[in-house]
Amino acid sequence: MADLRIDLAGIKSPNPFWLASAPPTNSGYQVQRAFEAGWGGAVWKTLGEPILNVSSRFAAVSYNGQRVAGFNNIELITDRPLEVNLKEIYETKKRFPDHAIIASLMVEPKQEKWHEIVKRVEDVGVDGLELNFGCPHGMAERGMGSASGQVPELVEKQTYWVKEAARTPVIVKLTPNITDITVTAEAATRGGADAISMINTINSLAGVDLDTWNTVPHVAGKGAHGGYCGPAVKPIALNMVAECARNPHINVPISGIGGISNWQDAAEFILMGATGVQVCTAAMHHGFSIVEDMIDGLNNYLDDKGIASVMDLVGRSVSRYSDWGNLDLNYKIVAEINNDVCINCNKCHIACEDTSHQCIDLYTENGVSMLKVREEDCVGCNLCSIVCPVDGAITMVERKSAIAPMTWNERQLIMSSLSK
Repeated sequence: MADLRIDLAGIKSPNPFWLASAPPTNSGYQVQRAFEAGWGGAVWKTLGEPILNVSSRFAAVSYNGQRVAGFNNIELITDRPLEVNLKEIYETKKRFPDHAIIASLMVEPKQEKWHEIVKRVEDVGVDGLELNFGCPHGMAERGMGSASGQVPELVEKQTYWVKEAARTPVIVKLTPNITDITVTAEAATRGGADAISMINTINSLAGVDLDTWNTVPHVAGKGAHGGYCGPAVKPIALNMVAECARNPHINVPISGIGGISNWQDAAEFILMGATGVQVCTAAMHHGFSIVEDMIDGLNNYLDDKGIASVMDLVGRSVSRYSDWGNLDLNYKIVAEINNDVCINCNKCHIACEDTSHQCIDLYTENGVSMLKVREEDCVGCNLCSIVCPVDGAITMVERKSAIAPMTWNERQLIMSSLSK
């Protein structure tokens, strides 16, 4: 069995699977149940001045039969007294000393407020702190959450204030509701962050009820934007993790968050630079026991790859992620159709004919309809293989190019030198 233990900026846990700061980590009862199920760590639901939540507060987006493809919420930070949370953190850490407990914190952007809450929280034995600069609703209107997280100067300054008082590692949780997340990630690093986590939820409105015209969800007939998460946000989160992981100015570990639902998702985030991952929506959808399959799946994957420790997987794909200008313009792949497997649904032909490059021909052979790709016209866009409902019916295959590799950036350099 592979070694699944991780060390994220000095925070150790028995595996890379943590629960994110959210409803599943609202109480000691829940976190203890999670640890019993096998979760390696938990980021406690954000602590600060207790607030009043509204009802209702959750909504989901289902797509093509999949329940909870995306999840929307307008819930805020903890609505329980700080003293109660601190007592339960202390009791949980005492019972599970080898599991990571990270306190998520959010207060006004004032130095004394940060110093005060850091000292109180660290006194009960947390393993680290996560600064919530990401919540996009409710708290942002009060100058906290993403209102701070969208301003690099405030991210840097508040991180510095926390580091003045903190004895444990400090993770800065970043908002995706910004043009370039690397800007705030760099600011967190300048402020002394020991690690960063991303992404927090994305500004969203789940929908509108076409019968009542109310937003979904609504509170007494009125709605507000909320935070979007779940499987639908995974590509956005994975890109942001990758951008930070390949940035030489962001030289701190990353805790990956956003749409992670199984061990495969986790492995992708780890390959793209995350040391560990945080999960919320999948646990809310299926319960804490999903971590069992995550642990088994990742273990088997590492064993199959001959990798002894999950820490050896961290960042292995980062060097393969670059800018468009560095891609080989002369690399050639084409679609190849296996008519022995094809069910003649013609989805590939329709997609190519209507919306791509008209390179799939229909013909009849011995009275049987067949499909063939004209390779000279195929641009390797992948669309036919994407819409095909049958595994193995369409394969994208590489064709040797007679032209030497050349990127757009290299081409521009050559054109520039020729013009002189």
